[in-house]
Amino acid sequence: MAAKSKKRMVYAEQQVRALLRQKHRIPDNQEDDFTIFTQDDISQASEAAARVLNMLLLFVASIALIVGGIGIMNIMLVSVTERTREIGIRMALGATTSNILNQFLLEAITICFCGGALGVILGVTASNIIGMWLGWPIFISQTSVGISLGSSALIGLFFGYYPAYKAAHLNPVEALVER
Repeated sequence: MAAKSKKRMVYAEQQVRALLRQKHRIPDNQEDDFTIFTQDDISQASEAAARVLNMLLLFVASIALIVGGIGIMNIMLVSVTERTREIGIRMALGATTSNILNQFLLEAITICFCGGALGVILGVTASNIIGMWLGWPIFISQTSVGISLGSSALIGLFFGYYPAYKAAHLNPVEALVER
């Protein structure tokens, strides 16, 4: 039997509590030695657990993005250092600071976007394989794929800016004499 309204559910809970107190012989001045859970209680506990898991996932993903971004910045700084002569030649031939800045920003964004695309491909493939193996239906939102790829590009833009700025503001004469 199920309660059809919230009012009836509260009444049913009171009736069950009274019956259990009588069966357990609990005096009126003592606390219950049992617990009654309603659908609302279970739903609230489930929502609280989901919120905690979402916050944990957000925290772990944020740390992973920061670590990945720092890795990209280091790779781009090494690239700028190794290509100092090339940058000097380009500047001597007329490349502007914005040309150099855009080149290195585009490289950082491309590296991150390709890494994000590879991650999406591996994630979708793994999800589908596990879903087939366990017999679970798998739904992958196009929005989540778009957000993932967009986040990858933004990480490349954000963490690639300093190395690109450094490359764009090299002194062409010093860059050509380097090595």
